[in-house]
Amino acid sequence: MTRGDTDVVELAKRRGYFFQASEAYGGVAGFYVYGPQGAALKRNLEDAWRDRFLTREGHVEIEAPTIMPEAVFEASGHLDGFDDMIVECPECGTSHRADHLVEDATDIEDAESLPTAEVADLIAEHDLACPNCGASLAGTEVSEFNLMFATNIGPGSASPGYLRPETAQGIFVEFPRLKEYARGQLPFGVGQIGTAYRNEISPRRSLIRVREFTQAELEHFVDPERDEPPLHRVADVEVPLYSAEAQRADDGGIETTTIGEAVESGVIGSPWVAYYLGVARDWYERVGVDMERFRYRQHLAGERAHYASDCWDAEAELDGNWIEITGFAYRGDYDLTKHGQHADDDFTVFRQYDEPITVERATVDPDMSVLGPEFGGAAADVAEELERLAATDESAFEGEAVTVEVDGEAYEIPTEAAGFAVEEVTEAGEHVTPHVVEPSFGVDRVFYTVLDHALREDEVDGEARTYLELPAELAPTTVAVLPLMSKDGLDDRAREIVEDLRAAGTGVDYDDSGTIGRRYRRQDEVGTPYCVTVDYESLEDDTVTLRDRDTTDQVRVPIDALPERVAALRAGASFESLDDARAEAPDEATQD
Repeated sequence: MTRGDTDVVELAKRRGYFFQASEAYGGVAGFYVYGPQGAALKRNLEDAWRDRFLTREGHVEIEAPTIMPEAVFEASGHLDGFDDMIVECPECGTSHRADHLVEDATDIEDAESLPTAEVADLIAEHDLACPNCGASLAGTEVSEFNLMFATNIGPGSASPGYLRPETAQGIFVEFPRLKEYARGQLPFGVGQIGTAYRNEISPRRSLIRVREFTQAELEHFVDPERDEPPLHRVADVEVPLYSAEAQRADDGGIETTTIGEAVESGVIGSPWVAYYLGVARDWYERVGVDMERFRYRQHLAGERAHYASDCWDAEAELDGNWIEITGFAYRGDYDLTKHGQHADDDFTVFRQYDEPITVERATVDPDMSVLGPEFGGAAADVAEELERLAATDESAFEGEAVTVEVDGEAYEIPTEAAGFAVEEVTEAGEHVTPHVVEPSFGVDRVFYTVLDHALREDEVDGEARTYLELPAELAPTTVAVLPLMSKDGLDDRAREIVEDLRAAGTGVDYDDSGTIGRRYRRQDEVGTPYCVTVDYESLEDDTVTLRDRDTTDQVRVPIDALPERVAALRAGASFESLDDARAEAPDEATQD
């Protein structure tokens, strides 16, 4: 049995998973602190991502700054297009996400993809009210609000910068150096786990929509003409797909198919995206996402980013709502081309031919003695534009004069002064702008999904029990050591076991407070997969009781074998595989 958002948030706060930041000062919406349990779970989740998407795939990781200069976001398009729809209540002044108001009050699921004017019309049509004060929002303007946090780099305002809204740009901007580390060979992948910032209009649902969050992003650079994904590795992986076609159909729904079938039928347009959908599906199951509450949803044309030819979201069902936890996009050459146009560096990779080839190549050799006096400070830009024009449109040089545009102003140059010529050249290769495949994981949302999908209720010995069925690999603490009594040397022996387990690299908690049954329940609720009980028999034969959280089964294990057994369980061995004697449960009424 699972429970809702309120239960997850309450347990998270009480057991140290996460809580609102700056509560002593009234709290700040959209900012959260990961407590002792949450920080450990998040770290384990990130390590699991590194293992699957970097180490096993042969990719590398970097760590880029969280603040970048304004020019980066001019090139990437974030300054002009990174907006959400905002509507401000005319009575109380509270700002709201206009598209969210429409989605909450109607059957429309993708209001974000609609124009602002249409969203304003829907607000008026349904007479939507301010959630804060109840005043009508009909007729109120819906406008665009840029989500980036602005700052200044250094004193004064001469060097504006922004907190990054995604980690991806830190990888794209450094591509000219990163390609050197890859020896100029495609394909290669670069990942990053780090903090991103978005000044959300109305943060809500705890970790689901926040202003500071963690992303785990992979940018996989490929040669679009030569590189193909190893689809055979995931061809038979079954995935639940909610395609764009199904979303448009009246009776459309989720279809479970294999990655191979989806690519062959064209449901997934990009084989590279399909590959990562297959890889990620098994990873989600590994970290505890309930596959009965999971789907891949294809972006509709109106919501797909302008740079993406194919885009799918991994979505998890949380309290009756489908929430995006990861985006998978084929970004093409958009990012590197944009930075290549704006930055003073080379964002291409040299592709060597098998054998040199001879081709005709248009060139220009502008006569600067003519351009300089005529165009002054613009002469160098005019010459550069002539070179670009020669490479793209030879016919422009057929007349007596050629016209180029620089910063919106037209310049006419005598063709003779342009020095245009077509020459035969021998080339060893060509410069290629790589395409980018991007799986972008919202770590906080995956974290919340794992908690929500792990939360269980059952009965043990006639009493209600709440527990987190977290995978042992992710659990903040792997094992809790519990002395049956805090006397007669049981506590001393228990502490020795704690030291031995920690020395072996195992996360351990020591708990001697309350009845053994209460301590079991406490560890179950925090998600500790195994408990070790030290009893009087332990002092006689050097064995302990090892208890499984999910089944409450128990076995007797030699103390000297405990570190090895616990490590095997954390690595994926089943509790049933332990061949030691089954143990009787300690009397849960026993007091310390």
